[in-house]
Amino acid sequence: MGTIVARPRKDGTMGYTAQIKIKRGGKVVFSQAQTFDREAAARVWMKRKERDLEKPGAIEAAARASAGTLADAIDSYLKDSRKEIGRTKAQVLRAIKSYDIATRDCDRIRSEDVVAFARELGRNRQPQTVQNYLSHLAAVFAVARSAWGYPIERTVMDEAAEACKRLGLTARSRWRERRPTVDELEKIMAHFVERSHRRPRCLPMHKVIAFAVFSTRRQEEILRIRWADLEEGRVLVRDMKNPGEKAGNHVWCQLVPEAEEIARAMPRIDDRIFPYSPDAVSKAFTEGCKLLEIEDLHFHDLRHEGTSRLFELGWSIPQVATVTGHRSWQSLQRYSHIRQTGDKLARWKWRVACGMQEPRE
Repeated sequence: MGTIVARPRKDGTMGYTAQIKIKRGGKVVFSQAQTFDREAAARVWMKRKERDLEKPGAIEAAARASAGTLADAIDSYLKDSRKEIGRTKAQVLRAIKSYDIATRDCDRIRSEDVVAFARELGRNRQPQTVQNYLSHLAAVFAVARSAWGYPIERTVMDEAAEACKRLGLTARSRWRERRPTVDELEKIMAHFVERSHRRPRCLPMHKVIAFAVFSTRRQEEILRIRWADLEEGRVLVRDMKNPGEKAGNHVWCQLVPEAEEIARAMPRIDDRIFPYSPDAVSKAFTEGCKLLEIEDLHFHDLRHEGTSRLFELGWSIPQVATVTGHRSWQSLQRYSHIRQTGDKLARWKWRVACGMQEPRE
């Protein structure tokens, strides 16, 4: 009826999670888990709990009183939410389930438990990352009681978030300034063009990368573009990221000639122009950078490079916003420091390989 699972914690110590799960008619009618520092203590708790559940009517009473664990609430959120849950958010929530806090009954979670969880995360993560973890967890706290009846107090997360902020355990994300250098772009393009020659049927990463730079589009936005979304000089960006709702936020954005040329040169083998999975693109880009010994370069940095290029061409903030899709011009103010002028990609030798016209004289 009960099991004990030993799991290493992030600080190097071991935690022993005792779990009791009872099924009737193929359905779980009772489930409870608790984590201990010692295996002996976990066994004592489990045996005592099993004895208590052997009493007449004990299982029914316990099932009615069972609050469910935080892990149960996370599972319900991941399963039932009809809103599109981003890949990163889903990964973070699944990762949280591996921590001790996820084994606690919902009605026993206090703000100090969340703060302790933040401290544990902070041992090997930056405050900005801890902030993201708590932000995603807060989404579960916000709906767990009203949607599924889990006795989670929403104020617990609010109080914990305030404490973490004042203690410096969390912080807002800083602007990322990383851009690929000309040399790095050369290495990346040479690598993927050569790969396409050796394996013609493989994902044409050189074209995806070039489109990302010239269009300033995010990875997932690129992979959602349909042929029907492409018009002369513009493209419909589906589910564009924004601080509010992403799903259904379709925005027409200007498409510079180079980006349009790349898109129109793609073979029509699918409803989408770039019919590839986000995982495949992410894996290829990460592995390529690792092989080329290019450190700390993310696919999203290509958007930063493309946006910077437009300012280097002398575009104004309102003009750039028509391409990038920024609703708030304030977000583009950080590019105001750019003093370099001209188009360093005007004679880019990879233009033809990506479907663009010959380099301009």
